[in-house]
Amino acid sequence: MEDCIFCRIANGKIPSDIVYQNEDLVVFKDIHPAAPVHLLIVPRHHTTDILALSKEENGEATLGAILRALPDIARIAGVDQDGFRLINNCGPAGGQTIPHVHFHLIGGKTLGERLL
Repeated sequence: MEDCIFCRIANGKIPSDIVYQNEDLVVFKDIHPAAPVHLLIVPRHHTTDILALSKEENGEATLGAILRALPDIARIAGVDQDGFRLINNCGPAGGQTIPHVHFHLIGGKTLGERLL
């Protein structure tokens, strides 16, 4: 999608601090980190949110690609041993600010049990 900031980052039209990428996804540092490690895992294929992804023919394949890449992403980020949080925000009330499905990998410090 031409006006989507995440699509533009994934296509190399906007510079970002990319830490991992493959043919299915791109992973880069969040510009407003909530923790020492705060990465955005963004599928290259544009889908507005996880509910829309669940209805797409390739939705399960997209989630599978993220799951397969996750060990490498966590290792690169240095959180594979101590742990991390993986979050998806869906819709405005869920805190989603960019209408392109993505996941936040957050870690690098001890996180509390509560989300709020």
